[in-house]
Amino acid sequence: MAAFRGSGRISSTPCAARSRPVRPDRLTETPPPRADRRLYGRRRGRPLRPGRQRLAAELLPALSLALPAPAVPLDPTALFLAAPHDIWLEIGFGGGEHLAEQAETHPDIGFIGCEVFESGITRLVGEVARRDLGNIRLFADDARLLLDCLPPASLGRAFILFPDPWPKQRHHKRRLVSRPTLDRLAIVMKPGAELRLATDDPDYLVWMLDHATAHPAFAWLARRPGDWRERPPDWPATRYEQKALAAGRVPAFLRFARRDA
Repeated sequence: MAAFRGSGRISSTPCAARSRPVRPDRLTETPPPRADRRLYGRRRGRPLRPGRQRLAAELLPALSLALPAPAVPLDPTALFLAAPHDIWLEIGFGGGEHLAEQAETHPDIGFIGCEVFESGITRLVGEVARRDLGNIRLFADDARLLLDCLPPASLGRAFILFPDPWPKQRHHKRRLVSRPTLDRLAIVMKPGAELRLATDDPDYLVWMLDHATAHPAFAWLARRPGDWRERPPDWPATRYEQKALAAGRVPAFLRFARRDA
């Protein structure tokens, strides 16, 4: 495998909790509950096929990142064998097709992917092996733990693509795109860094726009309807987007820039 060497008030307290690298033999186990926050959503689906289990056992330990001790910032450039020119983060990468395509297109960028669904994790591991990608690292836990450990202005781009819309009103508090998440992204993203959001849920689209445009740290880059109705050429498609289109749902693609301090 190829390898790299290597105006609300916002809190900047780093690294509130620790996480350990994923053990392939524990992908099917339920992780212990955390006292301070709850992670919603599935961790597993159907049992993994033997081939995927074997591939995960061989490659996942080298791809997984561990968080440092509390109050110690994580240096994301040190995760790679060669220091990348920039660090991009995808939260909830699903099957990993977008992340793998971006990593192959931008070999000088270091990519961190967050996902807890084991089928998606192993699917991406397979893409890493097939494409011989050395610029991807994985965090198979709550992305908020990682965001708490990243140093200020360390990300050049962040993606949250087709997150669970949690359509029932009583579940809206579970939505990933929220003021606390945007607050933390505002800290760890560089001035001018781009935040990309996507959804096929009309209600969540309104929610995303309300929260992101109201945040003082982010500026919406759209200037015409096509800027959010059409996926940009440098934005690879995902399996979920294809399913949405096949079902008659219309995806929206939102781009925001981190304002200068």
